[in-house]
Amino acid sequence: MTPVLDDVSWLLDRAATYLQTRGEPRAARPLFERAHRSYRDRLGEDHPDTLGSAGNLAIGLRAVGEVAAARDLDQDTLTRRRRVLGEDHPDTLTSANNLAVALRAVGEVAAARDLNQDTLARKRRVLGEDHPDTLTSANNLADDLDALGEHEQAEQWRAWATERQADRDARDARP
Repeated sequence: MTPVLDDVSWLLDRAATYLQTRGEPRAARPLFERAHRSYRDRLGEDHPDTLGSAGNLAIGLRAVGEVAAARDLDQDTLTRRRRVLGEDHPDTLTSANNLAVALRAVGEVAAARDLNQDTLARKRRVLGEDHPDTLTSANNLADDLDALGEHEQAEQWRAWATERQADRDARDARP
């Protein structure tokens, strides 16, 4: 791959991310699609850059309401990352988190909860108890539990995450 094509794919993905964060998901979508297609065509389906771009495209699809397509792409990305990187790689855990969000969005809340429980356990072991991604997974699990009517368990996970975040903030504030 040439450096220019590397840069173009990366710039497309970054421009799409910028537009999405500015509240313009419809303008971002075609850029996400072009970036993903470019990575896939040049690097192959299983290359880490292609998989990262696929994850971003799935987020973009969710943002414009195409939740079923996002779920399918998130499932494919997770399957590939598990095979290429292993179950506990941080990028695999990110893909698992994204799929759980997509599952909840399409109404498969019990499946989202199950995946979030597994992902949280892995993140606690791999990333640590107070890593921001671990805390995000705890809050996502709490959202699933709330949606399933398991409010007491949901509140326990939110309290756990809040306590860990407060501990982290206190440590970070020390000179």
